[in-house]
Amino acid sequence: MKIAVVSSNGKDVDLHLGKGNSLYIYEYGEDDLTFVEHREVDIDLESKHQGSKVIEACEDCDVIIAAQYGFKSKVKADELKIKLVMDEGSVDEVLKRYIDHYNFMKK
Repeated sequence: MKIAVVSSNGKDVDLHLGKGNSLYIYEYGEDDLTFVEHREVDIDLESKHQGSKVIEACEDCDVIIAAQYGFKSKVKADELKIKLVMDEGSVDEVLKRYIDHYNFMKK
């Protein structure tokens, strides 16, 4: 499973999806989490409704975790079968919470 986190600095999940010009991609499988890459998204930080561009940059991901997201972004993600998750905190904490929840739900 590929997970994208929206982060301004690679340490904290601290951006609204629509302002997510910086993405950190992780791969999770068989209890192993690996950093894959950092992606930059060319968005206009002054404009609203940029979430679609961020989602399109994550089309190969299964999950996107952001501090917030809007309704239009949720619709777009659903169309692409990408799960949007709203959470804040350090990247490590947020990823751990999501993976713990994912593993709990699989049981």
